[in-house]
Amino acid sequence: MQKLIAECLGTFTLVFMGCATIIFMVHEVGLLGVAAAFGLTVIGIAYAIGHISGAHLNPAVSLGAVIAGRLSPSEFAGYVIAQCLGAIAAAALLYVLVQSKQGGYDTAANGFAQNGWKDYSVVGAFLFEFIATALFLIVILGSTEEGGAGANAGLAIGFTLVVIHLAGIVVSGSSVNPARSLGPALFAGPEAIGQLWLYILAPCLGAALGGVVHRKFLSNEARGNRKLGDAKPA
Repeated sequence: MQKLIAECLGTFTLVFMGCATIIFMVHEVGLLGVAAAFGLTVIGIAYAIGHISGAHLNPAVSLGAVIAGRLSPSEFAGYVIAQCLGAIAAAALLYVLVQSKQGGYDTAANGFAQNGWKDYSVVGAFLFEFIATALFLIVILGSTEEGGAGANAGLAIGFTLVVIHLAGIVVSGSSVNPARSLGPALFAGPEAIGQLWLYILAPCLGAALGGVVHRKFLSNEARGNRKLGDAKPA
């Protein structure tokens, strides 16, 4: 239960801070500020709850952890539910806040920090989400493994997320996180909900690939297997 509470609270914080930056401050801080908001929030959360739950904050990360052998399938379901609840709660609170704006706030006209593709095709958005999530998982799994980045893992993960956002915000909205996409989409209207499938499917497929690549080729387990295979019989 402590792990689930940590994941719910951590995902709430990520969605609240990151999406609030888009909704309230994007014109002041620009896309660099938005990217920093998501990445720096992940760094803070990683050091706050990483020792409790691993600070996944993302169903795709949890899926990659299952494939890499870091998380059991039974734990996976609880993690995903907790993450989605945290994201929805954050989006709901943001929705209440925007309605307090003088003259009201039209989510259909102004947006609600939802992910979506517009200037690029659905294929481009799908490919970016798929590739970026796969690379993100390789960084996460490698930096958090024994012998990896250790106490600096949170920095590696957070700054990687900053770069992912800088690379792909204009292509896909740069989600790499189904929970982050789910929360705002529920309050942004039918178009956002209609595009939500991409932000669930592409990150999950990318995370699965990242988990397989790490476990088969980059993990301590893979290195140990190669050493055993290279050993000459007596």
